[in-house]
Amino acid sequence: MVIYAYLRVSSDRQDLHNQRHGILEYANIHALSPIQFIEDTVSGREKWSSRGVGILLTETAQASDVVIFSEVSRMARSTLQVLEMLECCVRRGINVHIAKQGMVLDDSMQSRITATVLGLAAEIERELIVLRTTEALAKRKAEGKTLGRPKGRQSGHKGSRNSQLPS
Repeated sequence: MVIYAYLRVSSDRQDLHNQRHGILEYANIHALSPIQFIEDTVSGREKWSSRGVGILLTETAQASDVVIFSEVSRMARSTLQVLEMLECCVRRGINVHIAKQGMVLDDSMQSRITATVLGLAAEIERELIVLRTTEALAKRKAEGKTLGRPKGRQSGHKGSRNSQLPS
């Protein structure tokens, strides 16, 4: 049995530290070790099968392996995608743990209901963030303020932390 932890951020300006910390706490409580961390920098809006988690769940992880996510929103931001991922894991015999909620998702009705509710909450959260951002930008524009990065400054791009799957 191999234990994987999937960490995802949407941009390289975000930090994986909190996700890693939460997963390590959960793993210590449940005696899950050693852990192979998979880091991915990609939007949750991207289809799961085309992200690093797609390779992990469809190719790398095997029956009886464990995949730990810090929370459902790190799996995907769409309820449908969360359910597709869960179905793939059940079909392949992969155990899915959600650290923040302290739960294991399986093929039971309770797990499917929980995954649906948590996936829907993540999807709603994403939509509300987009709405608040759009409203804030419109307000700044109406006030005559310049939007975006100041001209002449570099973005400070550090390089991408793309998927790091074991060979």
